[in-house]
Amino acid sequence: MGASVRDVSVSLLFFFLAGLCEIGGGYLVWLWLRHDMSWLFGAAGGFVLFLYGIVPTFQKSHFHRIYAAYGGVFIVMSVLWGWWIDGTAPDTYDVIGTVIAVTGVVMIFYIPRKGESIWSK
Repeated sequence: MGASVRDVSVSLLFFFLAGLCEIGGGYLVWLWLRHDMSWLFGAAGGFVLFLYGIVPTFQKSHFHRIYAAYGGVFIVMSVLWGWWIDGTAPDTYDVIGTVIAVTGVVMIFYIPRKGESIWSK
């Protein structure tokens, strides 16, 4: 059974929100510890990282596939974060790596297995 456009869109939204929480929370902790910002940055970062632990539970799949696929999403979002927030443009190897990661995400998360729906746990 194929996935609907809505199912894929919702799963991509959850991947994006989880990525934003993990990278954003980690970045706040980074600012606190590496750039001597207020401890409030660290506390806020810790809370946002806690939210990262919650968001993936809304995905409609198995734990291992969600987290494996999320690893690829994290790679892409980290490269984009570095480019847009830190001003470090991705090089050729960053781009090649993100393409490989996205290919892995599609294979792991969106290709159904024989006798199994990707949208059920």
